Amino acid sequence: MLAKTSIRAWLAAWLKDRPDDAVLRWVFALLLVATAAVIALDYAELAQRPSEGPESTHEAPDAEPAVPTRHGGPAGDPTRISEAAMRAKMSFDLLGNGRLMAVGTIEPGTAERFAAEIAKRGSYVMTVVLHSPGGSVTDALAMGRLIRRRGFATEVEGTCASSCPLVFAGGTERRAGERAMIGVHQVFAVSAVAGNAVAGMDSGQRISADCQKYLREMGVDPGVWVHAMETPKEQLYNFQPEELLALKLATQSAGRSVPAQNAPQGRVRS
Repeated sequence: MLAKTSIRAWLAAWLKDRPDDAVLRWVFALLLVATAAVIALDYAELAQRPSEGPESTHEAPDAEPAVPTRHGGPAGDPTRISEAAMRAKMSFDLLGNGRLMAVGTIEPGTAERFAAEIAKRGSYVMTVVLHSPGGSVTDALAMGRLIRRRGFATEVEGTCASSCPLVFAGGTERRAGERAMIGVHQVFAVSAVAGNAVAGMDSGQRISADCQKYLREMGVDPGVWVHAMETPKEQLYNFQPEELLALKLATQSAGRSVPAQNAPQGRVRS
């Protein structure tokens, strides 16, 4: 009791000898010191806790990448691709069993990104699985030639249209599934000079000639490109399974691997 009385007396005398602003400054300083002490204690407690963040997704260089799930469909299902993904620029995902999924539109520069992907992951790749509405013919030719140089197989289970069959043709083995829709149409070029139809037609003819030469290099019947040139760009010539084999565009189609005789004509849809 005596100690408490002494403390109260000292505090009363101290406050009496100091103006109000000085007292407030001392109180504020004490609050700052107390706050700093609390923060220091909280920080020390957090530092001692084990990390609760997500584990690292980096894999060992020799580990086979995990199979991802794309667009809400089953893991590795090449037929469950959204329309938005098809319209987006082509992306590449390495799945299990050496399957590289190539999904989306082939834009100028796609061939360079594809080459970079192969340089990074080529040791894992055995098959390039295509799902694309097509796009840049020049890039498609470059991608197909790279696939052939590396000895990769190609596969289509969903849609492969316009210039995409050129990439498909690069495979040393070319497998078209039962639900594959492989189709072609005329190539067209936008002239560098606005409104110059003659220049655009000349460019389109050169591209068409390059495509025919390329198909011969790949061992594919150039008749594939005859169907392309006969089909307006607003439509699509869809090859039937037997026709894919007869024209050597596919080495295996809908489970068959022997070219059928008298292959039926393809279907053209708008």
